[in-house]
Amino acid sequence: MTITNALAGIAVDDITAALDFYELLFGRMPDARPMGDIGEWKLPGGGWVQILADSDRAGAGTLTLIVDDLAEELGRLSLQGLTPVAKSMGDFFKTAKFRDPDGNQIIFSQPQPGTY
Repeated sequence: MTITNALAGIAVDDITAALDFYELLFGRMPDARPMGDIGEWKLPGGGWVQILADSDRAGAGTLTLIVDDLAEELGRLSLQGLTPVAKSMGDFFKTAKFRDPDGNQIIFSQPQPGTY
């Protein structure tokens, strides 16, 4: 078997509130709305992020997005009114953690030079 792509799903309770949040997070509308309770964003390096209404699983997800310039992303997100709940710097990555309206964790992570 050869895996050629991936779709990461994040369960939310209120799809309308979630779409508003993720549109700010990604800086654009979803690339696809295959059903009324799903929104999908295609990532430039491949793969998709899917937001789907599922009240039973809402709020327990984690999504890590690798970025080239964390400071630039934080500046863009700040202009949208989104601020991280935590930031950290490790030997391999510097990160900023956000929470969507349901409590799902979204981490923006920038590799440190020479580690990725």
